[in-house]
Amino acid sequence: MKKILLILVILFVSNSYAKNNQAKFFEVVKSLCGQTFNGKTVYPEDPDHSFAGKKLVMHIKDCSEKEIRIPFKVGEDTSRTWILTKTEKGLLFKHDHRHDDGTPHELTMYGGHSDDRGTELSQSFPADKETHKLVPAGKTNVWTISFDENKKHFIYYLERHAKPRYKAIFDLTRLD
Repeated sequence: MKKILLILVILFVSNSYAKNNQAKFFEVVKSLCGQTFNGKTVYPEDPDHSFAGKKLVMHIKDCSEKEIRIPFKVGEDTSRTWILTKTEKGLLFKHDHRHDDGTPHELTMYGGHSDDRGTELSQSFPADKETHKLVPAGKTNVWTISFDENKKHFIYYLERHAKPRYKAIFDLTRLD
């Protein structure tokens, strides 16, 4: 009985710690609301990658107590928005893709909920069931969005099959 009680206490404390870090992370992102930052693709270094050589711009905007919308521009393509939402399960990170007329792309709203390993400066989001259906090959996707320790860079990182797939870094010291 003591072991079960100890396990329950550990799970409760662990869950509280994770939720506290998720809330702190959300506030760090929200503190940048209204600002625009330039970035660059750092992986893959493949010159044929669709983002290669294109200017990356993220605009942290539309911030509320529960949601932050971050339009993400690749070259002239403005079809992407990252959405960070507080939910009962923790933080939810989704990719909203839209056509020029505002209608959703066929492949949109993929992402997942934060796991329990995150910190105030970094959160990881394993692919959810909706993503598994939309992108069967992306079943093992894990997106990580983070800040370096000095909060000078915002990093967007994607792994698939526990291997690097894409990484972009945004300079937070220079406003666009």
